[in-house]
Amino acid sequence: MKNQRDKLHQYQKRITVITDRETDIAKECLARGDRSKALLALRRKKFQESLLAKTDAQLETLEQLTSNVEFALVQKDVVYGLQQGTAVLKQIHAEMGGIEHVEKLMGENEDARAYQREISEMLGGKMSNQDEDEVEDELEALEGQVQGVKQPDIVAYPTAPDTPVQAQGDGAKRKEGARVRAREEAQGQAAEPMLA
Repeated sequence: MKNQRDKLHQYQKRITVITDRETDIAKECLARGDRSKALLALRRKKFQESLLAKTDAQLETLEQLTSNVEFALVQKDVVYGLQQGTAVLKQIHAEMGGIEHVEKLMGENEDARAYQREISEMLGGKMSNQDEDEVEDELEALEGQVQGVKQPDIVAYPTAPDTPVQAQGDGAKRKEGARVRAREEAQGQAAEPMLA
């Protein structure tokens, strides 16, 4: 179709050249005083112009047809892509085993968790608090080993101060101390450079 369009363009150019030549012939005939030959040349020119108009109409129809075919090819590609996507989704769903299979797995998982809870409750009821604490400590140590964190052997707790805490006097002293701290903070902030 594109070749046909190109041929029609070439034909239009030829007709344009012929009509220009017919106009020149008509002028030459009139210059020689041969009115009948000039009239014949103008009629041929008019016929060529009507062919040119028909060629324009055919060219427009051909271009519309070409556009329609190209759009249909794009639609075909889109439909093919949708078919392929649907086939892949069906394959994935088949590999998963469908909704029933997923529900079955979820049920089995819940059953396994319930069984584990029963075992934990049975073992927890037969152990003393000290045994339970030891099991928890051992679990934490194992978690540390698995994660690569070295657990200290002895836990060191901070010691409490030996001096008693002294109570502040009256409320006025506390307010004055708060004002002094606020002024110091304000001066410290004013001394720092401001960042944009």
